[in-house]
Order: sequence, then structure tokens, then C-alpha cells
Amino acid sequence: MPERTTFEIRVNTERHTVAGPIVSFETIVGLAFPVPPTGSQLIYTVGYTRGVGPRPTGTLRAGETVTIKNGTIFNVTATDKS
Repeated sequence: MPERTTFEIRVNTERHTVAGPIVSFETIVGLAFPVPPTGSQLIYTVGYTRGVGPRPTGTLRAGETVTIKNGTIFNVTATDKS
């Protein structure tokens, strides 16, 4: 299991310090939207760049995780498909 330490990442341009090196979709969405938007059919899209290893860029789906490093950047959007 990877050693846990803290990393500085950016979520929607804001700096955050998180425990890592593995973070979840749910953690990133929570950082992006501390007060969740309202809507009956919310869908979150999480994209990232400057990641680690074989997936330095990509997207995350609910339940997925990604390995991070200092400087990993996340962009999170919320859409209501009503």
C-alpha cells in the first residue's frame, strides 16, 4: 500500500491540501462543492491533469480513484439533467 502523506492539489483553481497519494471521485467533488448544488438529477464531471503514472490525464467516475502528486489539477462541473 502506498505511503500516505499530504499533497497540494488544485480543484476548480482553488488550492487544497489532501491526504494521498490516492484520492477518490467523491473527495474531489466534496472539495469542489462543499455545499452541493440542488437538482433532481445532478451529474458531476471530474477531469484531471498532471497526475501520476499511466494515467496522467483523464476523467473520474463515481467510485473511482486516482493517484495524485503535488500540482495535480482537477476541474469539476455539476449538471442537472432535469
